[in-house]
Amino acid sequence: MAHTKIGIIGGGIVGLATAHHLLNRFPNVHVAILEKEGTVGEHQTGHNSGVLHTGIYYKPGSLKATNCRSGKKAMEAFCAEEGIDFELCGKVIVATSEAELPAMQRIYERGVANGVQCNLISKERLAELEPYANGVAGIHVPEAGIVNYKQVCERLSHRIQARGGEVRLNTKVLKIRQGLKTVVETNQGDFEADLLINCAGLYSDKVSKMSGQDPQAQIIPFRGEYYTLRPEASHLCRNLIYPVPDPNFPFLGVHFTRMVEGGVECGPNAVLAFAREGYTRTTVNPSELWESLTHPGFRKLAKQYWKTGMGEMYRSFSKAAFVKALQKLVPDIREEHLEAAPAGVRAQAVMNDGNIVDDFLVLEKKGFLNVCNAPSPAATASLNVGLLISDKVGQQLTDYFG
Repeated sequence: MAHTKIGIIGGGIVGLATAHHLLNRFPNVHVAILEKEGTVGEHQTGHNSGVLHTGIYYKPGSLKATNCRSGKKAMEAFCAEEGIDFELCGKVIVATSEAELPAMQRIYERGVANGVQCNLISKERLAELEPYANGVAGIHVPEAGIVNYKQVCERLSHRIQARGGEVRLNTKVLKIRQGLKTVVETNQGDFEADLLINCAGLYSDKVSKMSGQDPQAQIIPFRGEYYTLRPEASHLCRNLIYPVPDPNFPFLGVHFTRMVEGGVECGPNAVLAFAREGYTRTTVNPSELWESLTHPGFRKLAKQYWKTGMGEMYRSFSKAAFVKALQKLVPDIREEHLEAAPAGVRAQAVMNDGNIVDDFLVLEKKGFLNVCNAPSPAATASLNVGLLISDKVGQQLTDYFG
């Protein structure tokens, strides 16, 4: 084991958290992160709205639920230890009509089952917490929080390198060759490893296939578009205001998020991105767009949710429509209160049959661990996900490397 070398493809928060735990548990193992960008946490992590999720939405017993609960506690402890900005500011989930009350009740019951600190609240209590929110009732989740995940990545990177790990930036993986040793061909030369961990996020399916393991799912990129409140309108949201989500749709709907560095973010709108890193409407990668449009699972998904998708597209091009969606939660919002903010892209794994991969998905083979799906709350849960991956690595080290 003394000469075992582990490569982690992807320097987002999950890859960094994995390296962090590996170096803690296996000091004789050499760990190197291969990151194609010039900084860590550049894509999904760096475009995250910064919410510390509680696990209230997730099916009890799912990997999302268990990892979110344990990961949130670990993230809070890490941030406190490292002096990273975070705050448990609380949030409200708002039922804007009587018709939403049954779905709200189900969310509350999930929260209780998952051990989340949450309370059903009246219209009057909602008005005390968020005076400008429109609702007939709600759920108050006082332990929900906000954090700067980019700072978390930077501190993890520093810790990794301080313990002898490598963070190789500007290193793009081109090909993986398998033999007695696994060789990763990159634009910076070859990297030889005993074991590879795929934390490539938006490209996790492609890296999985490079390793010879087909996840039976393809990453479909969805762009999340945001606005921010101008300072004169920031009083309209104290902390976090969320709608009761559609249980059949993989996105939570537009909401209001106070950010730890200041300001309030509104959104996201969710539309198909025309590239895996398509942060603007004009960013188009023809081959990646073609892959999405011709994927049988995406076509089935689009057929099922075409009305919802058309609404999302309409809001993408119409600020007035976006404002109308926000007004359902906060009626006093006006177009002049909003200014455009940077978008993010979500890596949504979709099966060939059109089913969305809704939970964490990690596949294994000798010498490889492929994190094929790490959906929200991956950032919140990252330190616990990294711990679980390190457990799997430990088993492989025992089974295969002595």
